[in-house]
Amino acid sequence: MQLGTVIGNVWATRKNEELNGCKLMIVEPYDYPGHDKPSPVVAVDQIGAGVGEVVLVVSGSSARVSVGRGTQPIDHVIVGIVDKVELNEAAMGQAWTRMDHEELGRAQ
Repeated sequence: MQLGTVIGNVWATRKNEELNGCKLMIVEPYDYPGHDKPSPVVAVDQIGAGVGEVVLVVSGSSARVSVGRGTQPIDHVIVGIVDKVELNEAAMGQAWTRMDHEELGRAQ
C-alpha cells in the first residue's frame, strides 16, 4: 500500500468495458524524505475521495481483486481516506512525527 494525495480526475468516455462505472482519479504518491519522488498514478476510486484528500492506494493484483473479479485492467485502487499518520522521527531522520489530514495535504 502507498499513501498519496488526490490531485485530479480522469474522464474517459471510450475505455475498456470492464472499466465502465469506475471513477478514475490521479494520485500523487507521498514523497518520503530520502527516497526518489514517485510519479503520479491513475487509480480507481472505491471510496469517494476528492481532490486534495490523502488516500491509501493498493496496486497490482491486490488492486484488481479489491474491485471485483480480478480480471479488470486496473493497476491502482484507492481503498481508504487517511485521517492521521504517525512516523518514527528517528527512523525518518526528520523533525516531524505526527501529521493530521490537513498537514498531510500541505506536506506534499
